[in-house]
Amino acid sequence: MTATFYLEHYLDSLEHLPTELRRNFNLMRDLDTRAQSLMKDIDKLADDYLKTMKKESNEKKKEQLDRIQNLFNKAREYGDDKVQLAIQTYELVDKHIRRLDSDLSRFEAEIQDKAINSNRAKEESGASKKGRKKLKEKEKRKRGTASSEDEANKGARKKQKKGASVVSTTGATTGSGSQGDSSTLSHPADVLDMPVDPNEPTYCVCNQVSYGEMIGCDNPDCGIEWFHFACVGLIIKPKGKWFCPKCTQDRKKK
Repeated sequence: MTATFYLEHYLDSLEHLPTELRRNFNLMRDLDTRAQSLMKDIDKLADDYLKTMKKESNEKKKEQLDRIQNLFNKAREYGDDKVQLAIQTYELVDKHIRRLDSDLSRFEAEIQDKAINSNRAKEESGASKKGRKKLKEKEKRKRGTASSEDEANKGARKKQKKGASVVSTTGATTGSGSQGDSSTLSHPADVLDMPVDPNEPTYCVCNQVSYGEMIGCDNPDCGIEWFHFACVGLIIKPKGKWFCPKCTQDRKKK
């Protein structure tokens, strides 16, 4: 495949990327706006509570605190959704970067194969020319030997006709033929896989790089932090705090 084909194929894959990025950025901006609005409401309710806490009854105080807590939980959900969108956006761009690296590697491998095949063809062509030249030289030597033998035989026959001393001539005819063994060097083509950056961090209990939907453990001391949904048995993001299996066991032990 030519460089033009790789370029056109890659540009086709980028056709929908701007639209997807724009959609994700708009959603993140909308979630951020909602979260900021809720935080303003929380600040206002908190100020009202502090001003009237001495006058209000315990039930009224509890009702106001519950309302503030609910608004805070909602704002945190908006923040979590915003983080998930940011992760998805990163993975979307990273996927195209990896595809570009893979196409470049395959293109470089094809160039190397063509260079090897070209050199091999030149070597075979040179060897073939040398072989033909040697065969021609052998044929010339054969013709020269045959001509000298014919001349000797003719001279002997002429002497016999003139009644001179009888000369017995024996013609030794030699023929030789050789075939050159041709060896062909075999150079296997280098096949380069989808490069994966060895410095890219790994996550989850599967110790793999980030992909798909992931969830973070709410334990600040968690040694892994991020997990793939499928690896921890999740389909949708749970509400409230979430702890990974290991941290959950540790909390039960405490």
